[in-house]
Amino acid sequence: MCCFSQPVISVSATNIFARAEGNGRQLVVYSMAIEARTELAMILPLPVHRPAGDQDVTFVNLKGYPQFFADLERGFVPPPSKGGHSLNLLAAPAAAALAPLPVVAVGDFEASFVPSTQDFSRLDERFLIADHLWAQLPGYGDFGFAVFKLKAGAMRVHPMAFSFPRRDPRTVFFPTVHIHDGEVHARAEFDHTLYCQPQADEPLLTRAWEESYAHPASFMQVGRTHGIILPDQHCFKKGLHGQLPNRDTYLRVVV
Repeated sequence: MCCFSQPVISVSATNIFARAEGNGRQLVVYSMAIEARTELAMILPLPVHRPAGDQDVTFVNLKGYPQFFADLERGFVPPPSKGGHSLNLLAAPAAAALAPLPVVAVGDFEASFVPSTQDFSRLDERFLIADHLWAQLPGYGDFGFAVFKLKAGAMRVHPMAFSFPRRDPRTVFFPTVHIHDGEVHARAEFDHTLYCQPQADEPLLTRAWEESYAHPASFMQVGRTHGIILPDQHCFKKGLHGQLPNRDTYLRVVV
């Protein structure tokens, strides 16, 4: 889910990379172009393993690799990808006063992890989502939230990356449902490209996604990804564009 604490003028060219880690965690890399009149927060709800604490999300600084997604896209330039895999997408009260949540400098952003909806009171009020909006999104009451504080103006934000303890080891999660104008809509305008990288010991159901023509070692600067990209496993890509149901995306693991 990509939610903004204030209305935005525009959001476009959203790229999301997701990969399971072998330690019960999941990696997410997120980038977009945004224009806003005021400073605001981007809030990404996460299906975290419970119980969750303030330090359970680890943020990764990719400011030194702003072309992460441009290089990743190079892996899908002809020659055409070949089949052999199958992929399946499934759509799937005020808190007491507590200590402020830790804030981490991550490149051009300040980032925090909010363990639950009750913990939002520990954030600056400028970066909150109205309670009535959460009420329109059932199913997120036990999620955690990665929060990135953004400046006003038009910008192409460098990739924002983090790792979280995933709740369901059978799925890889993409935060794709969104609130851009202070309202929750059943359908929304998507301009998203999703990327994933299945591991050899945790294959994904891979139908309807495009496969990279080679290993990332041939088209990415793998050493600059801080271990996010595996050098010797193919990547996959799928576009979400136009008016679509406004929901998150889950990719299931072969069982």
